[in-house]
Amino acid sequence: MKNEITRKSIHISSILLPISYKYIFGYDKRITLLLFVTIAIISIVIELLRLENKNFRKYFHLFFGVILRKHELHDFTGASYLLTSAIVCVAFFPPEIAFVSMAFLSIGDSLAALIGIKFGKRKFYNSDKTLEGSLACFVSTFIFGLFVFKDMPFLAFLGAFSVTLAEATSFKIDDNVKIPIISGIVMSLATIFVS
Repeated sequence: MKNEITRKSIHISSILLPISYKYIFGYDKRITLLLFVTIAIISIVIELLRLENKNFRKYFHLFFGVILRKHELHDFTGASYLLTSAIVCVAFFPPEIAFVSMAFLSIGDSLAALIGIKFGKRKFYNSDKTLEGSLACFVSTFIFGLFVFKDMPFLAFLGAFSVTLAEATSFKIDDNVKIPIISGIVMSLATIFVS
């Protein structure tokens, strides 16, 4: 539990990706993609070194081992998946939707885990996800969405709802990929049918 809280505390700092896209780079896709792809390549190189080189793995685990999940010991960490999904969001979604999708991952996934661990009593069937965690995910992302989509509360609702479903399901796709991409697709489709 302590490790998961530490992990999610670090995870919520990924909000810097959408913040930099909107407020530092002013939705400039070219500059943002150049930065995100560079960081992703560095991350993947580190992952490959960690997986293939015993000495490097020893030092990596010395610093980050406590926050790794079991499956990440022999696979890529969530950080590489998160960076990859950020690249997809910026490359393929409209700027505001890309910004919100990435932020939804940082906010919704982190709060779902933290609230679920601390207060979760009602687990979903055959899952470690809880109703309390899912409610935290929905409420936090919906409120955030309302601030961004002031004139389109339905879009905030659809985005928050899709994030909550993606987070609560146990598909074998990493949350760092499915949450922003599913919410981005849902919100993008919604804007096509409403505008």
